Amino acid sequence: MAKTMRAARGREPGRIDVEEVPIPEPGEGEVLLRVNRCGICGSDLHWWHGGIPVPGVCPGHEIAATVAETGRGVSGVKAGDRVTVEGIRTCGRCEYCRSSDYELCRNLGMIGMTIPGGFADYLVTTERHLFAVPSAIDDETAQLTEPLAVSIHAVRLAGLSLGQRVLVLGAGTIGLTAIVAARRGGAGEILATARRPHQRAAALALGATKVFDPTDGELVSYCFEHPVDVVVETVGDANSSLNDAIACVRPGGTVAVLGVFTQAPMLNALFLMMKEVRVVGSMCYGRRDGRADFDLALDVLASEGDTLRRTMVTHRFPLDRLAEGFAAANDKSSGSIKVSISAS
Repeated sequence: MAKTMRAARGREPGRIDVEEVPIPEPGEGEVLLRVNRCGICGSDLHWWHGGIPVPGVCPGHEIAATVAETGRGVSGVKAGDRVTVEGIRTCGRCEYCRSSDYELCRNLGMIGMTIPGGFADYLVTTERHLFAVPSAIDDETAQLTEPLAVSIHAVRLAGLSLGQRVLVLGAGTIGLTAIVAARRGGAGEILATARRPHQRAAALALGATKVFDPTDGELVSYCFEHPVDVVVETVGDANSSLNDAIACVRPGGTVAVLGVFTQAPMLNALFLMMKEVRVVGSMCYGRRDGRADFDLALDVLASEGDTLRRTMVTHRFPLDRLAEGFAAANDKSSGSIKVSISAS
């Protein structure tokens, strides 16, 4: 094996370079992964825009990979195994790690933000954050496990019941996977918002029953007559997202917040109080009722992954053209939804 590899580094908002760095070595309980595919996430675009700090490490956390080497004490995977990766690293010792809520770990690290990530040839993570990819799921589909697990986690936290009406605000990657998660969770009707025609088409293809333009005011009027049980907020618009969610949800309903707010949001607390709305934040993914969110995401991809891949993966670039990939992901007029980066 060569001693160096390619890895990306964000230099400043709007700039990312690929450079040569040493290949990391796995320590005890760790695994060296060869990256096959890594998707550009909306949170990557937040630092690209300057909304959050530029990561001090290689970014990228929507990863499909192959085990290249294992460290001491690793017994659950071996070289050659195909895996997908939770985009977090936990201590495994605190009270949250000892429960099902390990995403709240007191020493949580974030792959691609505080720990070197997947826009590289290789990365190191711990065995407990790996999930085997079935042979029927290809790498391009497997990279969707992470964003789908994010949405599954939110829908589980919201307590969705069979037949309930759901509104998904936003039709980017997380909004679209939230539509899938709500449908698989038994939603009776799924409303969504989308700003662009290609997002609207994708939302309908993945299970939305009605899609609204968030700028024309029709959504709130419709929900006044037909309030929803659960709202999944994925936009993070400080001027409107939470107020739209509270306006649309029924009294006693639930709003699950997934959007990354880079500014303090406007919130009509009077309506929140009067309607007794339950607002739940959703961090990323964990384990509930004995099954990890990643396990459920892989189940979905095993049965309908081809549809998700065809609908969502719109652009593909090799690692050496990563900057072009970011530009495409940032330009929604290009028709982009999920931009996939290949290390090969």
